[in-house]
Amino acid sequence: MTKSGLIEKVAEQTPHISKKDTEVVVNTIFDSMTEALKEAERIEIRGFGSFQVKLREAREGRNPKTGEEVQIPAKRTPFFKVGKELKEMVDNPEGGSAPRAAEDSAA
Repeated sequence: MTKSGLIEKVAEQTPHISKKDTEVVVNTIFDSMTEALKEAERIEIRGFGSFQVKLREAREGRNPKTGEEVQIPAKRTPFFKVGKELKEMVDNPEGGSAPRAAEDSAA
């Protein structure tokens, strides 16, 4: 799903709000999340997951073309950790209990 697809879906669910206003709301949410991550704040959405910024230490790498060693500087990178409820919904979209690995291998 793209951002425009998300805006369409939200607009369908909220017919009393104009599509333009829906776009403003969706953009405001994403802008707020971006600003929070820029400031290294953690974002937690219950039942969905959490976003945080992790520091990747400086390290040595290799240029794959030449094999030459290169220094890779430290950097901050966004990280998403999926929530338990979302993980279960994705694993079992039908809503029933998820099959266990032992039962699958026995069949």
